[in-house]
Amino acid sequence: MSNVAGIEDQHEEEWREILTQGHSARSLKNLKRIMRLLPGHPRCKICNNPFGGFGGSVCRIAGFRPSRKNPRICTLCCEKMPRGGAEVEAVVLFADIRGSTALAADLGPTSYAKLLNRFYRVSTEILIAYDATVDKLIGDEVMAFFVSGFAGEEFENKATHAGLALMRAFGYPQDPWIPVGIGIDAGLAYIGNVGSEFLVDFTALGDPVNVAKRIQSRAGAGQILISTAAFDALSCDVSASKAYPLTLKGKQDAVMVRSLGI
Repeated sequence: MSNVAGIEDQHEEEWREILTQGHSARSLKNLKRIMRLLPGHPRCKICNNPFGGFGGSVCRIAGFRPSRKNPRICTLCCEKMPRGGAEVEAVVLFADIRGSTALAADLGPTSYAKLLNRFYRVSTEILIAYDATVDKLIGDEVMAFFVSGFAGEEFENKATHAGLALMRAFGYPQDPWIPVGIGIDAGLAYIGNVGSEFLVDFTALGDPVNVAKRIQSRAGAGQILISTAAFDALSCDVSASKAYPLTLKGKQDAVMVRSLGI
């Protein structure tokens, strides 16, 4: 039992180092040296694994492929890490289509599917451009998280700017082509590979995930609601309303939020 616990502790430290330090992680030093010798661009932001060229062809045979969660990172630095994870500071973002049931009824199945595909495509392109990890595409919503190891030291700023970029891509404030509300929260989350031996998912769990989802459910079309926990962590100037309380399901105390200016 102690040996198992020791392995889990070792994996947890490896997870924490990669999630918080990324390319600076000591545990990847030897791998990065080897990867630098292989030609090919672009490369994994964490381990330098080449995705293109001759080096990329060789590495793909060994399983070093772009992650489906963020193609700027390889699967071996993400989905194929050992099962487990670590608690790290993260920012979580949810974007959800407002009134999707009525919208689906009005458009019909085929047109609604086309609209959803456009929503997913635009959302993932922008989120990845801001170094987000796209956690899930669920029905009519997108969930993503930002950590310093993948998005850099200013990951809080990137999360907020990603939310603003999303709304502008959806056509707000002048000419929206889809009604979307966004919620953002920050805090300590458990991030890693969780699940059973048959199905493992690289994901984020914890209070910031739940709060961001609840905040998003209260955002109107074209509105970005951000918790004061996430807003106060910003080091950039962002226009926002005064903080006000929201009563959220499952939370005993009201959560203070701001509405971002688009």
